[in-house]
Amino acid sequence: MPDYDALREAMVDTQVRPSDVTRLPIIAALLAVPREEFVPAGLRSAAYIGENLPLGPGRTVLEPRSFAKMIEAVAPGPGDLVLDLGAGLGYSAAVIARMADAVVAVEEDASMAREAEALLAEHGADNVVVERAALAEGVPRHGPYDAIVIEGGVEQVPAAILDQLKEGGRIVALFIEDSLGVARIGRKVGGAVSWRFLFNASAPVLPGYARVPEFQL
Repeated sequence: MPDYDALREAMVDTQVRPSDVTRLPIIAALLAVPREEFVPAGLRSAAYIGENLPLGPGRTVLEPRSFAKMIEAVAPGPGDLVLDLGAGLGYSAAVIARMADAVVAVEEDASMAREAEALLAEHGADNVVVERAALAEGVPRHGPYDAIVIEGGVEQVPAAILDQLKEGGRIVALFIEDSLGVARIGRKVGGAVSWRFLFNASAPVLPGYARVPEFQL
C-alpha cells in the first residue's frame, strides 16, 4: 500500500513550494487533507502526480500546482465565505475550509455531490455546505461571496457568477483560449471585475462555461 503521507509531503515539496506557493495556511491545509480519498478509487495511487485527474466527461481534479497557485492568489482567510464551483468529490472544498470561515461547494452531478457531502463529513469539514446546482448558476441565496474559485476551465464566466461576488471580492478561474490555458485572478471594484494574469495551465471546460457563439447574419 502506498505511503500516502510521504506522497503528500513530496507533492508539497516538489510541486507546490517550487511554484512560489509560500503561504503557511495553504501549505498546512495541503499537508492535512488526504487527497487520495477525494479522487475515484481507481486513481488513488495517482492522486499526488502532477497531472489533472479525470472525474468524468469534462470534469477533473486540478493538478496540485495549478490548484495551489489559484488558492494562493485568491487567499481565503478567516471571516471569508467562499464559493467553490465544480467541487467534484470535495477535495478543493476540504482544503479551502481549513482557511476560510465557510465554503459553499457546488456540484451539479448528483452522485459526486452525495459522495462529496459524505467525504467532507467524514473528514470533519463541518464549515462546508454541499449544494447540488448548475455550475454556471452558483448559489446566490448564500451570497454574496468574499471569494469564488472555479475548479476547471472556462471560456467565459457567466454574469450570474460574477453577480454573486461581493464588492472588493476575489475570483480565480482558468481561461481556455484556443489550445492555451491562462489562470487569472479577478477583483470586483465598482461593480465590475478586472482580471490579471497568474500563470499558464489547462483543464477541461466546465459545463456552462463555454463561450456562446455570436449570432451573425
